[in-house]
Amino acid sequence: MVLGAMSGWNYINIVLIIIIAAYFIYELYSYIRRRQVSTMLEEEDFQAGMRKAQVVDLREKKEFDAGHILGARNIPFNTLKVRMNELRTDMPVYVYDQTHTLSTRAVVTLHKNGFKELYILKPGYARWEGKTKKAKY
Repeated sequence: MVLGAMSGWNYINIVLIIIIAAYFIYELYSYIRRRQVSTMLEEEDFQAGMRKAQVVDLREKKEFDAGHILGARNIPFNTLKVRMNELRTDMPVYVYDQTHTLSTRAVVTLHKNGFKELYILKPGYARWEGKTKKAKY
């Protein structure tokens, strides 16, 4: 009886180990892919280059209206594929979201569609200390 219960726990442990391993493999893949197609920038470098680039906020409109980097345009990640024609492929694209989870997925999508100069705000908007703007309403 005890042996049967122990083997049940072993199966649960094996499944948990597989899930954890899959998560870390996915994170490693995302990290490698992000490094292949983009450059992570600290806030100072992001601010220095953004005047000559297209700055894209990938968060939802509600979050964008609550506060965004001055000069950024809002193209929520879930609309990026249909709205990427609003961006020029011959200019650098600076992207950000709250952290940089969506940004990683966005730069991979943009790179697949011909964009070459892609940059991500490393700390994300959550830690942005530069100039911001809020919607008036």
